[in-house]
Parts: sequence; structure tokens; C-alpha cells
Amino acid sequence: MSLLEVCDLKKYYPAGGGFFAPKRFVKALDGVSFTLEKGETLGLVGESGCGKSTLARALMRLEEPTAGAITLDGVDLLALKGEKLRKSRGNYQMIFQDPYASLNPRMSIYAVLEEALKLHSDLDKAGREERISELMKMVGLNPAHARRHPHQFSGGQRQRIGIARALAVNPRFIVADEPVSALDVSVQAQIVNLLQEIQQKTGVAFLFIAHDLAVVEHISSRIMVMYLGKIVESGPATELCADPKHPYTKALLSAVPGIHPEKKSERIVLTGDVPSPLDPPSGCRFHTRCPFATDRCRTEEPAMREIGPGRTCACHLV
Repeated sequence: MSLLEVCDLKKYYPAGGGFFAPKRFVKALDGVSFTLEKGETLGLVGESGCGKSTLARALMRLEEPTAGAITLDGVDLLALKGEKLRKSRGNYQMIFQDPYASLNPRMSIYAVLEEALKLHSDLDKAGREERISELMKMVGLNPAHARRHPHQFSGGQRQRIGIARALAVNPRFIVADEPVSALDVSVQAQIVNLLQEIQQKTGVAFLFIAHDLAVVEHISSRIMVMYLGKIVESGPATELCADPKHPYTKALLSAVPGIHPEKKSERIVLTGDVPSPLDPPSGCRFHTRCPFATDRCRTEEPAMREIGPGRTCACHLV
């Protein structure tokens, strides 16, 4: 059995409508399904506004999904309420995108980490102090600096603190929501390498969300590509990046310099903007920007189907 199973997950936001006008909804997630194995890193890529962060928040129960199912280690997370939900959070944690906004500026790093341990462990004060020292070392920070406040650390160091907070309760699964996008390129590599080292030591599974396909290919064993609230392609990272099938994946990869240059064709420039999730196009949602779209693409929505070992794609042309 997979560690995490997500089935037909939907998140709709109400967007107007009144006594005489029909209700309208922004379909941020519209039927997302996938699995995550123990100790695996699954990458998720897509343009801004495609629903990546909404998916992250829905998995963490920071947003209540409209429909669907989320099962972690055989437990239905959407059925949990109150105290049971609070206790379950020790099994899944999140690393946030902005290291400057995700830490309370009034709390010392010691207090930030101790708060998580008080909520989700039975350690006494001495045990918590030892665990905090261990966490600081694990993410490459000096335990002697634990009494400092967030403003005394750089962006990369703050993200390391965010990683330590997520690891504090020994979770089975962590969502890393664009954890390197706010950092300098040199620091990005350090954080990605740190996450890989932590996974080797702890066996934690990651859903790694990012814009940069080169970073995602480096850290992930599998990749999912999302467009306008739906997964349009997925497969083993190296295979998907070397031989993309969906036109949207091809366009994303053609924009990344230095990734499989020997197999790269000329740059594919997509015309127009991403359609509004309030009124998605009929048929294939990508047809309004796809250079290969046919009449069938405009009227019939493609189903996600298997196109090879471990590879799936939602495209009529594949």
C-alpha cells in the first residue's frame, strides 16, 4: 500500500452568483489523483496559478477540499476532526515558500521548535532541549544560536529552520511548497542537497513543488505536471524530462536552459495567458494555447491514461 493516496481531489472557491444568477466557482483543483510511496520524492511542476499551492494546503488540511479523498498510511485524513486531526498532524508537515514570513519574528528559534515538540511529543524539558540541538545540527546550524530570533538569520538559514520545524515531530510525509524559489541560486543547491541528505537519514517522503524543472528533476524520482487544476502528465523524472509527451510539458522543458540539451528542440513559445479557473475551456484545457490542437481537443476532454511503464498522460495526440 502507498504511503499517501489522493483520489479525485477537488477544491472549488465560490465566486459570486445571487438570487437570479447561477453560482459560479473557481476550480482551483479539479479531480487530482496520485500516490506517493514511502521514502519517495514526488515532484510537482506547473505555471503560477495552476493549483500547486492549493493542493499543498489541501493535503495539510489548511484548506478543506470540496470533494475527494486523502489517505495517509491507511487513515482517511478528511474524516478526522478536532483532537484526532490535531494528533494526526505529527505524521505530515509542510515547509513553506517564504522563509521570511513563515517564522514568528517574536519567537526565538528554540521557542519555535519547542512549540512543535510540546504539541506532538511526550519529551520533558531536558528531552526537548536535546532534540532541538539535534535538529539544529541536522539542518547545518549551530545549536548555540537557538536562542536567537529569525531576523538574526539569513534567508537560507531561515529556510533551514523551517525544515527543522517540519522534521521536529518525525513526520512520515512533508510537503515542500517551493522551498527554494525565494532563495539565491547558490543557496538553492544547498537546501536541495540538505533535503536529500535528510531523506536518506530519516526515510521521510516529500512532495516537492517548484517552478524549476531542472531542480525538480534533480531531487525527484517521479514528476507530475499540473495545468489549470489538473495533472496532465506524470512519470519517472529522468524519462519525463528526456522524452516529454504532453505539449505543455514540452513547452515547459524547452524553456529550461541546460536540461537535456542533446534532445532539446527549439524553444516552444506558448501564446496567450493561462485561462481563468473560473471559466476553464471546454475539451482539453490546454487547447487554447496548444500549437497542435485539433477539433477533438476543443470539444472532448482527454482522460488520463497509461502510455508506458509508470507513465500517464492526458492528451488526444499521444
